Amino acid sequence: MSRIKYFRSLLIILIFTLTGLIAAATGVEDDKDFYIVHLGDHPADHDSRVQSHIDTISSVKRSDADAKESIIYSYTKSFNAFAARLTRAEATELSGLDRVLSVFPNRYRKLHTTKSWDFIGLPNTARRKLKRERDIIVGLLDTGITPESESFKGDGFGPPPKKWKGSCGHFANFSGCNNKLIGARYFKLDGNPDPNDILSPIDVDGHGTHTSSTLAGNEIPDASLFGLAEGAARGAVPAARVAMYKVCWASSGCSDMDILAAFEAAINDGVDVISISIGGANSDYVTDALAIGAFHAMRKGIVTAASAGNDGPMSASVANHAPWLVTVAASGIDRQFRSKVELGNGKTVSGVGVNTFEPNQKLYPLVSGADVARDAESKSDARFCLDGSMDPKKVKGKLVYCELQMWGIDSVVKGIGGVGTIVGSAQYLDAALIFMTPGTMVNVTVGDTINDFIHSTKSASAAIHRSHEVKIPAPFIASFSSRGPNPGSRNLLKPDVAAPGIDILASYTPLKSLTGLKGDTQFSKFTLMSGTSMACPHVAGVAAYVKSFHPNWTAAAIKSAIITTAKPMSVRVNSDAEFAYGAGQVNPTRARSPGLVYDMDAMSYIQFLCREGYTGSSLAVLIGSKSINCSSLLPGLGSDAINYPTMQLSARDEKRPTTGVFRRTVTNVGQVPSVYNVTIKAPKGLEITVRPMSLFFSRSLQKRSFKVVVKAKALPSGDILSGSVAWKSNRHVVRSPVVVYKPFD
Repeated sequence: MSRIKYFRSLLIILIFTLTGLIAAATGVEDDKDFYIVHLGDHPADHDSRVQSHIDTISSVKRSDADAKESIIYSYTKSFNAFAARLTRAEATELSGLDRVLSVFPNRYRKLHTTKSWDFIGLPNTARRKLKRERDIIVGLLDTGITPESESFKGDGFGPPPKKWKGSCGHFANFSGCNNKLIGARYFKLDGNPDPNDILSPIDVDGHGTHTSSTLAGNEIPDASLFGLAEGAARGAVPAARVAMYKVCWASSGCSDMDILAAFEAAINDGVDVISISIGGANSDYVTDALAIGAFHAMRKGIVTAASAGNDGPMSASVANHAPWLVTVAASGIDRQFRSKVELGNGKTVSGVGVNTFEPNQKLYPLVSGADVARDAESKSDARFCLDGSMDPKKVKGKLVYCELQMWGIDSVVKGIGGVGTIVGSAQYLDAALIFMTPGTMVNVTVGDTINDFIHSTKSASAAIHRSHEVKIPAPFIASFSSRGPNPGSRNLLKPDVAAPGIDILASYTPLKSLTGLKGDTQFSKFTLMSGTSMACPHVAGVAAYVKSFHPNWTAAAIKSAIITTAKPMSVRVNSDAEFAYGAGQVNPTRARSPGLVYDMDAMSYIQFLCREGYTGSSLAVLIGSKSINCSSLLPGLGSDAINYPTMQLSARDEKRPTTGVFRRTVTNVGQVPSVYNVTIKAPKGLEITVRPMSLFFSRSLQKRSFKVVVKAKALPSGDILSGSVAWKSNRHVVRSPVVVYKPFD
């Protein structure tokens, strides 16, 4: 989720395989850490499963009492596993037991935000099935929720749907649930107190409140951030119910143990859609707790949307890339928040950011951070306005120009008496950072202009004016949005789709200032956030919207509808093409009626993983059995062995052409009778043939299969060729991107 939070640095502890690291550093084998252990047998009831967990761990412990004490949590509802505190030697010994499917260390992840709904074509006047929408339950795994927010008031809602099995307990500072917010739980299995958080579903960060109101918040008229982005704030499905599962904590981040426990609870509680804006580990699919939890959700018909990550524009940085997830990139909408900077020489320049302050005087003295260094040794740090690098006497009462190295330098400037900050940056200029004092961010060219002006006179001055909204061309992919190609598979396009994730207005917590920085006194019921965290609930909301029309569709069918109806985006605007935006910008009203869907069950994904080289025994953590025979599943399944709505082919040789065969089956969910004819788009160097070229459907849910043969010229490393295959009827266009690329060696 968030590079986000207006690109503040979130100093969250990323703990990857602590057991090995600690042992290597100290030589101590007795140090214990948290592990997650998956078992293959499935006792019929909860008590029997818990006992099997104790029996299993007893084999490596001194006594049953020691075994019971070591177990932190038993997962017994959706999958058979437990979390325990173990030494590395004990974990290794457990992994060798026949009944144990896998043992992997607990990891900690990090968090990756209304006009956006109107922009992507889901106005509040859109056609709705309100009766069914009221029965939709959306679950979020996040930082918690603000129950007193207007976005979650239960006025006018009837009782929760009968399928709901969840609960809302009584917690510190938590005002309780209602018929809108029907569930709120927290998971903190490591037992370590968090000095900056509350053991409660209450949101002290603001992230979870923002994402949940984006997904399913009530419509709130006249919402704004101090007059900016003014309008009605609402979620995609305002009539739906909300269940919050707090798994992310202010100091420690988001633990695998907690994520798995929340997935299990959400599945058992009866949610229909899960939104999870969390990332951090690009591990393989069978040791990734988020992927494992989402797989079990998929088997119960639950769609899981996940954020792609905020590590763009770096190549192969996309997270949450399992094929059963809807992986969401962040795009921009047609507005930006800019501030006019008036210079003392009469020139005016423009910067990006949210600055809610009007200047109290015409101009202020303007200095460069490098020129007000505390001493000669501090000059290099003062250039970036780092804490302790500047002389307070030279800063007091002045605007300071700083180059960007880290977020939050406006707090540093204010803390030593400065009146505002102009930040020069070569990147991240597409999203608005919220400033706690008068401030804005400018590109390097404008920064050079400001710096030249400062050094052209002995009395440089300037004023930063309050931000205003301007129209810009859109959509475009956010610079921070993580890119493909998929680091987990050469044969699967990720991200899947893009959705608005820049400067999204939604509800916020009263427990945190707008920036979270020391000295910030700005608080608001609504705020603007940016990140793939904000894009994710948009797509989860679209999934809930589609499900309200098609309650019996599988998770794969809903995902297919979202992907194949996405609006194509421009490669001229987004040079990374499908690796930036997947199939394109999500299109809610078209997704409601896709015509054809690429449907799949759990075994379809297992076939894909077998083709990817996973063994039957390693896949047992998903299926619950070691008896999978991969060799019997693969014949005749084509290059990728999956019925996915997109097609991706990896070139193996820079000097030779590449050929791939994709076998696909579509299911008719549209009108009958109907005929679909294929339309192929391919750039020079890419040849695509489809057989047959027409598909006839005489009945609903009828299936038809076809073959796509892709031939691509030899490609140098890093190159990509983008084409598409679209099935068109007189009412529908069912489009699948076709991507061929040569990975970097």
